[in-house]
Amino acid sequence: MLSRTAEHLYWMARYLERAETTARLLEVGARNALLPDASGGYRNDWEAVLQAKSTLEEFRDKYGEPNQRNIETWLFFDADNPSSVLSCINAARENARVVRTALTSPVWDAINTAFQELKQHQRTERSKLDMTDLTEWTVRNCHLVRGCVLATQLRNDGYEFMGLGNSLERADNTARLIDVKYYVLLPSLSYVGSGLDQSQWALLLQSMTAQRAFNWTYSGEITAQKIAHLLILNRKFPRSLLSCVQWSCDHLDNLAALYQTGTRAQEVAHRLLEDLDRATVDDIFDEGLHEFLARFMARNAGLATTVQDVYLNGIPA
Repeated sequence: MLSRTAEHLYWMARYLERAETTARLLEVGARNALLPDASGGYRNDWEAVLQAKSTLEEFRDKYGEPNQRNIETWLFFDADNPSSVLSCINAARENARVVRTALTSPVWDAINTAFQELKQHQRTERSKLDMTDLTEWTVRNCHLVRGCVLATQLRNDGYEFMGLGNSLERADNTARLIDVKYYVLLPSLSYVGSGLDQSQWALLLQSMTAQRAFNWTYSGEITAQKIAHLLILNRKFPRSLLSCVQWSCDHLDNLAALYQTGTRAQEVAHRLLEDLDRATVDDIFDEGLHEFLARFMARNAGLATTVQDVYLNGIPA
């Protein structure tokens, strides 16, 4: 497969996963904003969402201080924001269009239909659009595309690059969703273990469609330690960091078998998997959840850079 074809498939998958996560972050912010302000304490949930997406400064340059309506516009419809749902779906569709012949008809139809429906949403008056409906629409369409990929694509190198893009992006995005908690509670450690703290953890589970998975796996009350285990270290949960890194390794191993040669990307991925597999929840909280997540995101980004160099830029392995 030509590296440019692989790159388009890889980024198509990454942009779709990014669109879904932006929608999930919007849901987290909207639900957190409905929680009571405990004892007059610090609350800036929407700013936390922008911090998690690393777009706070860009937002302020355009809109000033955060408010819900402007943040919803920035994260869903703003073409100036490369991580907005609009930008991500447009980019996914453009990457898919360039390599149309590498995709089955159901995959292309699902992406193109989402693109056309989004254009209709753009033309609709904002007062007639419900943000919850838009976030659910985004998640549903991203699931539809991935379902078509799983059901119809040949398991060749193109499939592996799509899967690799999805797993790398999902790992980064899961870490960012968890990290919203850090930014919301940053000014007051006294909130840790409080009713506000527990409510936000519960909302995080709901936003990641993980409530039932949690209830099936853990008994008793919701705690930060149990949720951290589910979202970081539980192989059975499909959005956990460990699951995502395992899938990255699997796709890289399959590519190595197809091309009959190993690469630096495999080595980097397996080192990250080994370190994550040895970690415990106690280790994570001893280091600090935010610090652990920041370190993980940096290593995951390093893996993505290695993949880009080895397979997509034509740099020798």
